[in-house]
Amino acid sequence: MQTRRIGDVEVGAIGLGGMPMSIEGRPDEQRSIAAIHAALDAGVTLIDTADAYHLHADDVGHNESLIARAVAGYGGDTSDVLIATKGGHLRPGDGSWTQNGAPDYLEQACDASLKRLGVEAIGLYQFHRPDPEVPYADSIGALRDLLDAGKIRFAGISNADPGQIRQANEILGGRLVSVQNQYSPAFRSSEPELELCAEMGIAFLPWSPLGGISRAGELGSRFAVFEEVAKARGVSPQQVCLAWMLAKAPVVIPIPGSSRPETARDSAAAAELELSADELARLDAA
Repeated sequence: MQTRRIGDVEVGAIGLGGMPMSIEGRPDEQRSIAAIHAALDAGVTLIDTADAYHLHADDVGHNESLIARAVAGYGGDTSDVLIATKGGHLRPGDGSWTQNGAPDYLEQACDASLKRLGVEAIGLYQFHRPDPEVPYADSIGALRDLLDAGKIRFAGISNADPGQIRQANEILGGRLVSVQNQYSPAFRSSEPELELCAEMGIAFLPWSPLGGISRAGELGSRFAVFEEVAKARGVSPQQVCLAWMLAKAPVVIPIPGSSRPETARDSAAAAELELSADELARLDAA
């Protein structure tokens, strides 16, 4: 698989998002582990998780633990696998999502993630979502302290706007390596953040990158062009979508969620799909 850069490391151009394996509708563990192994077989070396990817209040960190077991049980070399997790977003167990960006909480959350992942330093630790009750600078200051303490190798942010990206990079002393925002054919409002990341040389990790593709029929003809290009190429619309994103900028590394081996393999194959300028223009206009 072609690679792209996060900080000073190279990762596969397509990552794997672990959330579907642990929230509502999650499958049995063996299927999820098989999906992770299929992704690794296909050259995926970036796996994204979060302590909030769980169902119940006593289930915190379910996805982190699952991914740690899957990677540990993989038969091949995993020394180049970068596991990215997040803190600051919580699920009380009633189906809701809340925020806690307090520095002392983020430190505790990082320590808990370290234990679940079984590592001395987390590869990439991301502030999951801004907390309106806590100054953003205070939350990012906690990431800076975790970096300085050696508890995390790289620091990233998620669900951030351009001002927050610039502020975070300044507070981190130029050490911000990634921004993870929602971006898909159905949700393109993060294009300013994508363009800023390209300008700054910071990895942009689209979450839910296939939004709109699997629901093209119910969303109408807007996404028909993805299906048309896919049919002409003999690939899935999902592959076309991910290849379209990769063409946006060299810093883009989509992290499609998957809990099935076949979908993990299909997504990974998008790294080798090169779309023509005409196809890209048609997709941009969709």
